[in-house]
Amino acid sequence: MSASDNPHVRHHMERLAAEGIDVVRVTYPDLIGTERGRDVPLDHLPTAWDHGLAFCRAVYHTSPQGDVVPVSGGLDAGLPDICVRPDLSSLTPLPWEPGVATCLGDVIDPSTGLPSPESPRDMLRSVLDRWNEQGLHPVVGPELEYFLCDAAQDTPSGWRRYSEVQGVVYTAGLRADSDNHLLRTLRLLRDMNIGVSSGNHEFDGSQFEINLTHSDAMTAADRAFRFKVAVKELARKEGRLATFMAKPFNGAGGSGFHLHMSCVDDEGANAFAAPSAPDGLSAAAHQAVAGILAHAPALAALANPTVNSYKRFGPGTLAPWLIDWGLDNRSAMVRIPPERGAGSRLELRLGDASANPYLLVAGTLAAALLGVVAGEQPPAPLEGYGYDTTKSSVLPMDLPTALDALEADTALTEVLGKDFVTSYLTYKRDEVARFQRHVTDWEFTEYAYHL
Repeated sequence: MSASDNPHVRHHMERLAAEGIDVVRVTYPDLIGTERGRDVPLDHLPTAWDHGLAFCRAVYHTSPQGDVVPVSGGLDAGLPDICVRPDLSSLTPLPWEPGVATCLGDVIDPSTGLPSPESPRDMLRSVLDRWNEQGLHPVVGPELEYFLCDAAQDTPSGWRRYSEVQGVVYTAGLRADSDNHLLRTLRLLRDMNIGVSSGNHEFDGSQFEINLTHSDAMTAADRAFRFKVAVKELARKEGRLATFMAKPFNGAGGSGFHLHMSCVDDEGANAFAAPSAPDGLSAAAHQAVAGILAHAPALAALANPTVNSYKRFGPGTLAPWLIDWGLDNRSAMVRIPPERGAGSRLELRLGDASANPYLLVAGTLAAALLGVVAGEQPPAPLEGYGYDTTKSSVLPMDLPTALDALEADTALTEVLGKDFVTSYLTYKRDEVARFQRHVTDWEFTEYAYHL
């Protein structure tokens, strides 16, 4: 049976046509979580579903500046194809693109018939399979921050912050958002049905935070990926830049990507809840915390994935740069929010907004799973304000150190998949090498006149 005769495909085509949609945008995340995709006229959707869409596999190995990094399976193999098949269950109209719906794609290596080794979505699937074997099913709620910028040709970067107003953390309305960017964005994201729950202006001028609802981990990662794509697209339509870069400006803080995580058992009960146990948390919850702490140096390579990420760390930044946990303590890397019972969960505050959602979720869950399987116990929780190096170990403070920690953490890399980790390390070490060869404005200002 061809796709055009398949009732499932025909149903979607008829529904989309009735909604005035004549183009489907099939997208998937690359290694760093940016969107790759292709627009398909609706009458060609059956062919795309039947045979998939061909892309060069080296798209996974291509830097933001268009350099093809020599990762195994790309250049060395003659730039072979991957095949991307639309996942029609993920179809959703784009409220700001009349006549266009978008859907995620499943990525297959045609030479093996298996998922592409670099596919972030499939790497997360493999981690979730390990959790399912334990009779546990992770639930995740993402929180992301970003900066909004206006074009400014008189600045070196070509952009300046949309607003420089200070002292407006946790506000909404025109006080910090004179053009109602947040309100407009929230409404469009709501109409896209990706589960936005709230939004506010954040700590620094032109910085915003939008929270997403909790769901199963794969759906949460999908929604976080689509959220980042949507926010950037909406800014582009207005001639603006929305950036999830970890620390885009001197004199301002960084942007975080916090994950709330819990688990439900096969009966749907919160497996982290235990009202009569220490801290009101189950053994599995404590073990998950212990696993995240134990593998935090390696996890940083996924949660803080750029050279710029580590400029968000350090004293006075309010970003977690020590390995610790605490009960409702925002100065800890892992915070246990105050809700208990069905609301029992942990919050990992390590990630920055530049992280690939699939990799951050997969890495966090892999580390937590290792703690659960090993039955590990965390140290005593942090009390009072943290950031004390006499109490807690320091995280990697640069990307090369984090990449070395990931490579050395054989337990974590085994859960994530050795082929994936090898590709990721090769790609990211090339990024480090390119940065180390680049002469920055700071260096010229610091040295050129005097030396």
